[in-house]
Amino acid sequence: MESGSISLGLAAVLGILMIAAAVSDLRSRSISNGLNAAMALLVIPYWIAGGLPLWPDILIQFAAAFAVFMVFAGLFAIGAMGGGDVKMIGAVMLWIPLKLFMPMLMVMAIGGGILSAAMLAHSKIRPSDKPIEVPYGVAIAAAGLWALHQQYLNHFQSIALS
Repeated sequence: MESGSISLGLAAVLGILMIAAAVSDLRSRSISNGLNAAMALLVIPYWIAGGLPLWPDILIQFAAAFAVFMVFAGLFAIGAMGGGDVKMIGAVMLWIPLKLFMPMLMVMAIGGGILSAAMLAHSKIRPSDKPIEVPYGVAIAAAGLWALHQQYLNHFQSIALS
């Protein structure tokens, strides 16, 4: 099996894990540490299969993902985001090429806004005393799947990202 097939297979596994995390977040408003750990740890064979050198590429990738994680950890600290969501965004960003970081975060923000609006509309239709908990893992998964699509399936990627 060539390294491109291994990378594609691992990316498919990431997609499945993101979908599982989104479903879990929808059902129980939680994302297990096991799912997040699997997403984070599977990036190591992905990097190896892709031939990413430790210096500087892997270190830059890790630092950029860690920076995103820290921003979202700040949102968790003020109560704006759940811990599982923060861990998930950190794990997913390890996989995303740097040129897709900002577009992915934009897609995630738009998806999160749409999801929040839907949750707000739902709360107006069916009022409840419980606070609204947005399953943001759904927006993270959607944006992650979009980024995987851009990386592997978009034949016009050079046009879209220029």
